[in-house]
Amino acid sequence: MLPVGVRPARFLVLTAVFVCAACGLVYELALIALGSYLVGDTVGQASVVLAVMVFAMGVGSLLAKRWQPRAAAAFAAVELALALLGGVSVLVLYAAFAWLKLYSPALVVVSFLVGLLIGAEIPLLMTLLQRIRRQDAGSAVADLFAADYVGALLGGLAFPFLLLPLFGHMRGALLVGVVNALAGSLVVLWLFRADLGRRLRLALGAATVVVVAVLAGVLALVGPFEVVARQALYRDPVVLSERTPYQQIVVTRGLTLTRQPELRLYLNGDLQFSSTDEYRYHEALVHPAMAGPHERVLVLGGGDGLAAREVLEHGSVRSLTQVELDPAMVRLAREWEPLRSLNGDSLSDPRVTVRTADAFTWLREPRGPYDVVVIDMPDPDAVATAKLYSVEFYGLVRRALAPGGRVVVQAGSTSFAPRTFACIEAGMRAAGLQTRPYHVNVPSFGDWGYLLASAEAVPELRLPDGGPSLRSLDEATLQAAGVFAPDRVVEDAEPSTLDRPRILDLVRTEWRTR
Repeated sequence: MLPVGVRPARFLVLTAVFVCAACGLVYELALIALGSYLVGDTVGQASVVLAVMVFAMGVGSLLAKRWQPRAAAAFAAVELALALLGGVSVLVLYAAFAWLKLYSPALVVVSFLVGLLIGAEIPLLMTLLQRIRRQDAGSAVADLFAADYVGALLGGLAFPFLLLPLFGHMRGALLVGVVNALAGSLVVLWLFRADLGRRLRLALGAATVVVVAVLAGVLALVGPFEVVARQALYRDPVVLSERTPYQQIVVTRGLTLTRQPELRLYLNGDLQFSSTDEYRYHEALVHPAMAGPHERVLVLGGGDGLAAREVLEHGSVRSLTQVELDPAMVRLAREWEPLRSLNGDSLSDPRVTVRTADAFTWLREPRGPYDVVVIDMPDPDAVATAKLYSVEFYGLVRRALAPGGRVVVQAGSTSFAPRTFACIEAGMRAAGLQTRPYHVNVPSFGDWGYLLASAEAVPELRLPDGGPSLRSLDEATLQAAGVFAPDRVVEDAEPSTLDRPRILDLVRTEWRTR
């Protein structure tokens, strides 16, 4: 006997379907997003999570057949288990990444278990709907899946636009777990209480309280956990950590072996610079490209302001346009004193105009012309950055060059990733640029490669006349930088394109074998 009429009862069950579907999709998206932040392989992480979860959902649907005689109790138990597992899933995977080095196996296990529980929902809910009112299978499936798909829409929109910006991965998943537990168990405990014995009602009620209490307790401990887990990933004490819609920004402060103070910037766990030797990287990146006209300069990436600092060392620069995707990085470069001190407050120079935009999208509009284009992008280890090393991107850069203009690209390690380096050069050549490769030693990175290019002819590798005094480069050193050992020269490289991002495969293969 139901406590309400048929229509209200069906509405409550379909509302539970709606809420649980939204929660389930949030768990999926949280696992995918976490993997893209920690590992950097968005497509790979999404493929693993979705494939494993869809397979597990099929298994869960089959298992649910055995539970249909006690569908109400089984549904409440499944939702409580799903709420607990889904709620703590991000935290568990972060711990596996930080301490156990078992992220990939843990991701597969968690994805399978979450998918198993999600797959068991629909058969049990179908049984509950039919228990309220018998109807033909087609109509019942239509009602059920309509509520399920609309709930998935809500979860899909809520995760990136509400939960992630306001609460972050861990807190967002835990809060959704609380909602999931309450929505699944309370509907059963009230609407189908006649199907449950007194002991079972008490057991499910107690289990609901325990699950919500555990999730709330873990939620209270997320802050300290994040600090400890984050520190486990880095050698030196973390002095700044900020999660933005685009990346995780971490800065550490420590001492070198010679007791020299050292500031290190990491984006999504990848080292971007060390204050002890970043000048070697940035001097090599910027000054050879300035050996020619350089009144109008474009810097793509380099939101830390360090490349801009080197550009502005040339007094004849009239304008510098800085294009950086992440506004938070620009804010730190302008306002955070340790970084301002390092970059010489370059982004506040009156000659500098900062645009916060995706460089690829920004260049699709007519820009320039620029005498010099400096491309200081993160390594191409994810789909989002791979497009910035494509033939199409270099074609846009070529279009923005003034006659006689020069472009320079940081192109990664020539020691650890020579085929990646060659792929970048092949992409620039396919876009109509004439390239001159060179490399320098940056202790924090090793032997690091660059590509200087022009649309008209192979550019000469030299320093600008009357340029500033440099700490790591002179004419002799730069000429030597243009010489490569035979085993570092790759002749058969193919370019990376938007349709075929070869560079992703090369980066993963070469760095994985080191």
